[in-house]
Amino acid sequence: MAKHSKYGNIRTVVDGIKFASKAEASRYVLLREHQRQGEISDLEMQPKFPISLKNKPICSYFADFRYVRNGVTVIEDVKGVKTPIYRLKKKLTEAKYGIKITEIRA
Repeated sequence: MAKHSKYGNIRTVVDGIKFASKAEASRYVLLREHQRQGEISDLEMQPKFPISLKNKPICSYFADFRYVRNGVTVIEDVKGVKTPIYRLKKKLTEAKYGIKITEIRA
């Protein structure tokens, strides 16, 4: 019997890359096309943002995508369910790095 995801997401493979959900895979396909057309650059998947306090590692936040559009770095997360842990890590990451994480609704 196949194991089902806790939140109903379906793992998907595109270009040999495993994605946590169909929505994330679809977003990748769209961003890949924007990069091919020169609308964005430096597309990166799963950028890591380490979080520490008083030089002690606490956790890491992994965004889904990072890219540059019109000279501005964009950090994106494709979200269907915003868990309490996600919300906390997002706030910590935005505060520590002085960035805004854009959420794309799944």
